[in-house]
Amino acid sequence: MKQRLIVATNNRHKAEEIKEMMMDLDFEVLSLADIGIDVDVEENGTTYAENALIKAMALRDLTDGWILADDSGLEIDALNRQPGIYSARYLGEDTPYMIKNSMILDKLMEAEDRSARFVCSIALVFEDGSYWITVNKCEGSISESIAGINGFGYDPIFIPEGYSQTFGVLPSEIKNKISHRAKALQAVVQYCKLLAEESYV
Repeated sequence: MKQRLIVATNNRHKAEEIKEMMMDLDFEVLSLADIGIDVDVEENGTTYAENALIKAMALRDLTDGWILADDSGLEIDALNRQPGIYSARYLGEDTPYMIKNSMILDKLMEAEDRSARFVCSIALVFEDGSYWITVNKCEGSISESIAGINGFGYDPIFIPEGYSQTFGVLPSEIKNKISHRAKALQAVVQYCKLLAEESYV
Protein backbone atom coordinates (compact mmCIF):
# COMPACT_ATOMS: atom_id res chain seq x y z
CA MET A 1 0.00 0.00 0.00
CA LYS A 2 1.40 3.35 -1.01
CA GLN A 3 2.18 5.96 1.61
CA ARG A 4 -0.36 8.78 1.39
CA LEU A 5 1.19 12.25 1.12
CA ILE A 6 -0.98 15.36 1.25
CA VAL A 7 0.40 18.55 -0.32
CA ALA A 8 -0.94 21.38 1.83
CA THR A 9 -1.70 24.06 -0.73
CA ASN A 10 -4.69 25.58 -2.50
CA ASN A 11 -2.38 26.81 -5.27
CA ARG A 12 -3.10 24.51 -8.24
CA HIS A 13 0.14 25.43 -10.03
CA LYS A 14 2.24 24.70 -6.96
CA ALA A 15 0.45 21.39 -6.28
CA GLU A 16 1.03 20.18 -9.85
CA GLU A 17 4.67 21.26 -9.72
CA ILE A 18 5.23 19.30 -6.51
CA LYS A 19 3.37 16.23 -7.82
CA GLU A 20 5.49 16.23 -10.98
CA MET A 21 8.71 16.46 -9.02
CA MET A 22 7.80 13.62 -6.64
CA MET A 23 6.75 11.12 -9.29
CA ASP A 24 9.74 8.89 -8.55
CA LEU A 25 8.55 8.18 -5.01
CA ASP A 26 6.16 5.29 -4.51
CA PHE A 27 3.70 7.61 -2.75
CA GLU A 28 0.09 8.53 -3.37
CA VAL A 29 0.57 12.30 -3.71
CA LEU A 30 -2.66 14.28 -3.28
CA SER A 31 -3.48 17.99 -3.18
CA LEU A 32 -6.09 19.58 -0.91
CA ALA A 33 -8.40 19.80 -3.92
CA ASP A 34 -7.98 16.05 -4.50
CA ILE A 35 -9.28 15.26 -1.02
CA GLY A 36 -11.95 17.96 -0.92
CA ILE A 37 -10.40 20.19 1.74
CA ASP A 38 -10.57 23.96 1.41
CA VAL A 39 -8.85 25.59 4.35
CA ASP A 40 -7.08 28.91 4.69
CA VAL A 41 -4.41 28.71 7.39
CA GLU A 42 -3.11 31.95 8.89
CA GLU A 43 0.63 32.06 8.26
CA ASN A 44 1.74 34.10 11.27
CA GLY A 45 5.28 32.76 11.59
CA THR A 46 8.37 34.92 11.33
CA THR A 47 10.34 32.57 9.05
CA TYR A 48 9.63 30.38 6.04
CA ALA A 49 10.20 27.28 8.18
CA GLU A 50 7.71 28.41 10.83
CA ASN A 51 5.04 29.12 8.22
CA ALA A 52 5.55 25.79 6.49
CA LEU A 53 5.22 23.94 9.80
CA ILE A 54 2.13 25.95 10.80
CA LYS A 55 0.40 24.98 7.55
CA ALA A 56 1.33 21.31 7.84
CA MET A 57 0.32 20.99 11.49
CA ALA A 58 -3.05 22.65 10.82
CA LEU A 59 -4.00 19.77 8.52
CA ARG A 60 -3.08 16.90 10.82
CA ASP A 61 -6.58 16.68 12.32
CA LEU A 62 -8.31 17.02 8.95
CA THR A 63 -6.84 14.09 7.04
CA ASP A 64 -4.79 10.91 7.27
CA GLY A 65 -1.28 10.48 5.97
CA TRP A 66 1.86 12.53 5.89
CA ILE A 67 1.52 16.26 5.29
CA LEU A 68 3.89 18.26 3.10
CA ALA A 69 3.68 22.04 3.32
CA ASP A 70 5.94 24.69 1.91
CA ASP A 71 6.44 28.39 2.35
CA SER A 72 8.43 30.33 -0.17
CA GLY A 73 9.23 33.87 -1.11
CA LEU A 74 11.28 36.24 -3.19
CA GLU A 75 13.99 38.31 -1.50
CA ILE A 76 15.24 41.38 -3.38
CA ASP A 77 18.39 42.90 -1.91
CA ALA A 78 17.70 46.44 -3.16
CA LEU A 79 14.32 46.32 -1.38
CA ASN A 80 15.79 45.19 1.96
CA ARG A 81 14.96 41.57 1.07
CA GLN A 82 11.30 42.35 0.52
CA PRO A 83 8.81 40.86 -0.13
CA GLY A 84 10.28 37.85 1.72
CA ILE A 85 7.82 35.83 3.79
CA TYR A 86 5.09 38.27 2.75
CA SER A 87 5.52 37.50 -0.96
CA ALA A 88 1.96 36.24 -1.47
CA ARG A 89 0.49 39.30 0.27
CA TYR A 90 2.98 41.87 -1.03
CA LEU A 91 1.33 44.88 -2.72
CA GLY A 92 -2.08 43.37 -1.95
CA GLU A 93 -3.07 39.70 -1.65
CA ASP A 94 -5.62 39.99 -4.46
CA THR A 95 -3.37 42.04 -6.75
CA PRO A 96 -2.60 40.09 -9.96
CA TYR A 97 1.05 39.10 -10.26
CA MET A 98 1.36 40.90 -13.58
CA ILE A 99 0.72 44.13 -11.68
CA LYS A 100 2.92 43.13 -8.74
CA ASN A 101 5.78 42.34 -11.09
CA SER A 102 5.37 45.66 -12.89
CA MET A 103 5.37 47.53 -9.58
CA ILE A 104 8.55 45.77 -8.45
CA LEU A 105 10.28 46.65 -11.71
CA ASP A 106 9.21 50.28 -11.21
CA LYS A 107 10.74 50.23 -7.71
CA LEU A 108 14.01 48.93 -9.14
CA MET A 109 14.14 51.42 -12.02
CA GLU A 110 17.22 53.18 -10.62
CA ALA A 111 18.69 50.22 -8.73
CA GLU A 112 22.24 49.15 -9.61
CA ASP A 113 21.99 46.00 -7.49
CA ARG A 114 19.33 43.68 -8.88
CA SER A 115 20.44 40.58 -6.94
CA ALA A 116 17.67 38.43 -5.52
CA ARG A 117 16.84 34.91 -4.47
CA PHE A 118 13.89 32.61 -4.13
CA VAL A 119 13.74 30.80 -0.77
CA CYS A 120 11.67 27.70 -0.03
CA SER A 121 11.14 25.81 3.20
CA ILE A 122 9.31 22.48 3.24
CA ALA A 123 7.92 20.87 6.37
CA LEU A 124 7.11 17.16 6.33
CA VAL A 125 4.83 16.18 9.21
CA PHE A 126 4.27 12.55 10.09
CA GLU A 127 1.14 10.99 11.57
CA ASP A 128 2.62 10.88 15.06
CA GLY A 129 3.23 14.65 15.01
CA SER A 130 6.98 14.49 14.49
CA TYR A 131 8.37 16.53 11.63
CA TRP A 132 11.34 17.30 9.40
CA ILE A 133 12.16 20.66 7.79
CA THR A 134 14.47 21.82 5.01
CA VAL A 135 15.27 25.34 3.71
CA ASN A 136 16.75 25.93 0.26
CA LYS A 137 17.57 28.87 -2.01
CA CYS A 138 17.93 29.74 -5.68
CA GLU A 139 20.16 32.78 -6.23
CA GLY A 140 19.65 35.09 -9.18
CA SER A 141 18.62 38.58 -10.19
CA ILE A 142 15.59 40.62 -11.17
CA SER A 143 15.13 41.17 -14.89
CA GLU A 144 14.53 44.59 -16.42
CA SER A 145 11.24 43.54 -17.97
CA ILE A 146 8.53 40.91 -17.54
CA ALA A 147 9.31 37.90 -19.71
CA GLY A 148 7.57 34.59 -20.30
CA ILE A 149 4.33 32.85 -19.42
CA ASN A 150 5.72 29.69 -17.82
CA GLY A 151 5.61 29.17 -14.07
CA PHE A 152 3.62 31.50 -11.84
CA GLY A 153 3.97 34.34 -9.36
CA TYR A 154 7.24 36.22 -9.67
CA ASP A 155 8.75 33.76 -12.16
CA PRO A 156 8.55 36.19 -15.13
CA ILE A 157 10.92 38.68 -13.44
CA PHE A 158 13.44 36.29 -11.84
CA ILE A 159 16.57 35.20 -13.70
CA PRO A 160 18.30 32.26 -11.96
CA GLU A 161 22.06 32.39 -11.56
CA GLY A 162 23.87 30.94 -14.56
CA TYR A 163 21.04 31.69 -16.99
CA SER A 164 20.03 34.69 -19.09
CA GLN A 165 16.26 34.07 -19.15
CA THR A 166 13.59 34.27 -16.48
CA PHE A 167 11.77 31.30 -14.96
CA GLY A 168 8.83 32.55 -17.03
CA VAL A 169 10.77 31.73 -20.21
CA LEU A 170 12.84 28.72 -19.17
CA PRO A 171 11.15 25.33 -19.68
CA SER A 172 9.75 23.56 -16.63
CA GLU A 173 12.35 20.80 -17.04
CA ILE A 174 15.07 23.29 -16.12
CA LYS A 175 13.10 25.02 -13.37
CA ASN A 176 12.28 21.65 -11.80
CA LYS A 177 15.99 20.98 -11.41
CA ILE A 178 17.36 24.31 -10.16
CA SER A 179 14.57 26.23 -8.43
CA HIS A 180 14.30 26.81 -4.68
CA ARG A 181 11.34 24.44 -4.51
CA ALA A 182 13.12 21.87 -6.66
CA LYS A 183 16.09 21.85 -4.28
CA ALA A 184 13.79 21.56 -1.26
CA LEU A 185 11.83 18.71 -2.86
CA GLN A 186 15.05 16.96 -3.84
CA ALA A 187 15.99 17.06 -0.16
CA VAL A 188 12.55 15.66 0.75
CA VAL A 189 12.89 12.85 -1.78
CA GLN A 190 16.33 11.91 -0.45
CA TYR A 191 15.02 11.96 3.12
CA CYS A 192 12.02 9.78 2.22
CA LYS A 193 14.30 7.32 0.43
CA LEU A 194 16.44 7.15 3.56
CA LEU A 195 13.36 6.41 5.65
CA ALA A 196 12.32 3.71 3.21
CA GLU A 197 15.75 2.09 3.42
CA GLU A 198 15.45 2.08 7.19
CA SER A 199 12.01 0.41 6.88
CA TYR A 200 10.14 3.31 8.45
CA VAL A 201 7.64 3.40 5.60
